[in-house]
Amino acid sequence: MSTQTFDNRDGWIWFDGQMVEWREAKVHVLTHALHYASAVFEGERAYGGHIFKSSDHSRRLKESARVLDFEVPWSVAEIDAAKAEVLKRNHLVDAYVRPIAWRGSEMMGVSAQHNKIHLAIAVWDWPSYFDPAQRMKGIRLDIADYRRPDPATAPAMAKAAGLYMICTISKHRAERRGYADALMFDWQGRVAECTGANVFFVKNGVIHTPIADCFLAGITRATVIDLARKRGFEVIERRILPEELGEFDECFITGTAAEVTPVGEIGPHAFKPGAVTAALVDAYTQEVNPRTKAA
Repeated sequence: MSTQTFDNRDGWIWFDGQMVEWREAKVHVLTHALHYASAVFEGERAYGGHIFKSSDHSRRLKESARVLDFEVPWSVAEIDAAKAEVLKRNHLVDAYVRPIAWRGSEMMGVSAQHNKIHLAIAVWDWPSYFDPAQRMKGIRLDIADYRRPDPATAPAMAKAAGLYMICTISKHRAERRGYADALMFDWQGRVAECTGANVFFVKNGVIHTPIADCFLAGITRATVIDLARKRGFEVIERRILPEELGEFDECFITGTAAEVTPVGEIGPHAFKPGAVTAALVDAYTQEVNPRTKAA
């Protein structure tokens, strides 16, 4: 991964319909999104020049914006085309893709109905989210202090910038304690997700995952559930309590950045990446690779 800071790179960013040199893609310090978190975004990956489930992500971006009471003024097809264009312009085939939409600086205050809505798309080389040497051994997760909020108090179904504040705090704390990430509970104290990935558990060959009603039901999550069922695995979406963690055999997390990553430890609970996890790591790798699918 490049050691350059993200504001000082060569390349191009798609910004409100124009290709802008990377270092010139700027916003004003009084941009509403910076002060009031009025921004939504997506995290996507391109494999072999193909952005995996691009339209699903574009649709979710627009829906997240509607939840935050604004409309992204580009269609799903236009956003898909822009992502493909910026990938090609930067000469990347395997890359991370980050579209972000936000309220601009016309009004400063909580109320901002007339602010211009902006959209930018950046792409960059981003290999495995976790240390490759540790990834297949199973990463270590801390247990976060903060909990995912009650969906009656926050727009939990949007991929909104403000919802990640407690994720950053929790991940920083986990990393200081020597963990790769943190598991978060929901507002009622039940297992929810990690700071940027959904979580799955395996017991006696059956896969269990929390019901996604107070956190984002990830596109990777849905993909992995589908892949698991197609391979004959039973997948149960249910409430999972913290006291159950010691009863599971395997654990893994899913997300665009994490892909499918085995977990070896959550706080005091140990897991051993096994056959189910290995099968889904392989299945997902095959699913996202256009060369494999074409063959």
